[in-house]
Amino acid sequence: MAASDKSEPGRGRRSTRSEGAARRESAERPRRPRKRSAAWAMRSASEQLSELLGRRPESVSAVKPTEGGWEADVEVLELERVPQTTSVMATYHVTLDEEGDLVAYERTRRYTRGQIDRRS
Repeated sequence: MAASDKSEPGRGRRSTRSEGAARRESAERPRRPRKRSAAWAMRSASEQLSELLGRRPESVSAVKPTEGGWEADVEVLELERVPQTTSVMATYHVTLDEEGDLVAYERTRRYTRGQIDRRS
């Protein structure tokens, strides 16, 4: 063995555990689910629905956590008209899984922007 192959104890040596082994151990440990916020779910629902529809959502009118992720109602401008109060809007019900991936969506309502809900 050449003199350059010898190392003095504690000098210039890395820990006995390699970085690769540490990464493998970390990957094998079960991960605790990260708690996500409602704001995060709103952004995730809006961004993914926009990508699917090709239209930018105007707002998120409802968001709630579920056992499997999140549900949200997203308001989208479907047809722009003049005056703006006659533009056609739609509400989409969006379902996200725990990671925030959109797994389902459905248009639940179409209405004009100037329309007011009449609730008893």
